[in-house]
Amino acid sequence: MPGMHSGVDTGNSILVAAFRAALMHQGLIALLIFFALASAWIGVRECLPAAARAGMRRAGQREAAARAVLRIGFGVLWVFDGILQAQPAMPAGLPGQVVAPEAASAPSWVRDLVGWSGTGWTNHPVQASAAAVWIQVGIGVWLLAAASGRWSRAAGIVSAGWSVVVWVFGEAFGGLFSPGQSLLSGAPGAVAFYFVAGCLIALPDQAWQRPALGRRLIAGLGIFLGVMAVLQAWPGRGFWQGINAGRPGPLTDMILSMSSLPQPSLLARVTGDVAAVTVSHGFGVNVLAVVTLAFLSLGLLAGLLAARRRLLRVTVLATAVFCLADWLLVQDLGFFGGLGTDPNSMLPLLLLVTAGYLGLTRATPGTEPDSGLVAQSARTWRDRLRPRSLAGGFASLRATGVLALWGAVVMLLGAAPMAMAEVNPVADPIIAQALDGAGTPLNQDASPFALTDVSGRPVSLASLRGKVVLLTFLDPVRTTDCPLIARELLRADRLLGGRASSVELVAIAASQRYYTAPYLRAFDQRQHLPGVPNWHFLTGPLRSLRTVWDEYGVSARTRPDGTANARNDLVLVIDPRGRLRARLPADPGPGTASTRSSFAAEFARAAAQAMDDAHR
Repeated sequence: MPGMHSGVDTGNSILVAAFRAALMHQGLIALLIFFALASAWIGVRECLPAAARAGMRRAGQREAAARAVLRIGFGVLWVFDGILQAQPAMPAGLPGQVVAPEAASAPSWVRDLVGWSGTGWTNHPVQASAAAVWIQVGIGVWLLAAASGRWSRAAGIVSAGWSVVVWVFGEAFGGLFSPGQSLLSGAPGAVAFYFVAGCLIALPDQAWQRPALGRRLIAGLGIFLGVMAVLQAWPGRGFWQGINAGRPGPLTDMILSMSSLPQPSLLARVTGDVAAVTVSHGFGVNVLAVVTLAFLSLGLLAGLLAARRRLLRVTVLATAVFCLADWLLVQDLGFFGGLGTDPNSMLPLLLLVTAGYLGLTRATPGTEPDSGLVAQSARTWRDRLRPRSLAGGFASLRATGVLALWGAVVMLLGAAPMAMAEVNPVADPIIAQALDGAGTPLNQDASPFALTDVSGRPVSLASLRGKVVLLTFLDPVRTTDCPLIARELLRADRLLGGRASSVELVAIAASQRYYTAPYLRAFDQRQHLPGVPNWHFLTGPLRSLRTVWDEYGVSARTRPDGTANARNDLVLVIDPRGRLRARLPADPGPGTASTRSSFAAEFARAAAQAMDDAHR
């Protein structure tokens, strides 16, 4: 899928080290922010009169048990999801090995949408991965700490909003547009349940004081389970066969893939045994699944319509057993393998069912002091934004309110770089370094050369004095690395913008057979280079070329097919004084959009650094 793979191995040491360093640095910033908020809170409280602080506190509604289940349960899930995002394989592995497979069997518009969104991650894997950690940890802390009031409802809104982003771009709409999706394997996506929970948490506190909300939630879940039972029983979706056309059916394939992930051997054995049973008795397994889903649906709806609390309670307990059994036996807990982003859908579903039951049966809370941000005595937004009102509101927070505020700040700490990664089309040079290693800094005189360009005009290193030279060696008939390197240099030239007038892009022929001007001219035409004023493809007598190759450490031996076997995938940076400043590896690897952009960014940054150093 375009834009969904950087070509970097998930265990690449450079990428993993950069990711860990980013998490550590941002973690220190988050801690400093926490200490700053706590210190400011203590200081402001000490400065304000006690009477003023007491007057700004109000009595609030005690949180309903159903809402507390959602808020605390999904808060814990968000924190856990954030911790999972910190796994070392995430920067390189998430787009190509998690997101792209989710969208692989979806319609083309879904693949295009997911591919577009994945470009930001593949171009900036470290930045995006670290941002995802802090967004989810921040939302989780915010939910856990803010128990009631507007601040708590705001946490629900943010949780729902981020859920939509993950559901659309990270889960490809939870696989709803892909064939063979089942509730048992995770449809309609775990974060779809996060979205529902976020919307419920965002409701006014008064909504939780009446059983109507719990009744609607139970009814909605009953209808949902009924729809899932119908889809599970629908002919032609592959669920009735453990093996379909000689290949595992959708459910069997999912269980087998989960059991093959790195995990404790006991769990692997359990899921492997379940997969074997599904292969041998696919029809019976699907009968059990359809009957169970239908029973749960009917039990929830019948218990609700007939007002039979006992039936409803039994069905809720049966739903809990079903969710936990499926989570263990089919979904394999959902988070093993180094690329699991959440514990899959069964725990969120169980939380919603529990909250619906509690909302129906325990809907009349008492009152106690508000534990979150408190109301301001000011009547207008202008009054509330005055420094004195802000200071009073901040001082009247409880400790949990300060913690909730910190969670919101941590979430923003991740959201800002995530947004920047998505809108920045230029890939991070860390991708190039992950593929080829970091460049080698140098500080020595560059070996002189005197050659001619494709028009026969003489070009020497001395004639380029005063300019930064990006020097490489290309075989004009090679169709793999050499065209990519040329395009990377051209893109680097564009990235430099106005500073490109101080940079010369120089390539020297690196072939013992195809080194004359017609071959070089044909290469330039294919790569659309004749119109680039600072591009020079140089050649000369073979003896002169060999001298330059030797002096710059380039081997240009000829293969039997006539192409060069040259170790010339490099770019040398020569400063305006004619000194060699860096040797940059330039093997583009798979030549994806992100790798080409990354190498170009690295070349442009090295050229700009050489210019800056020359002016010091």
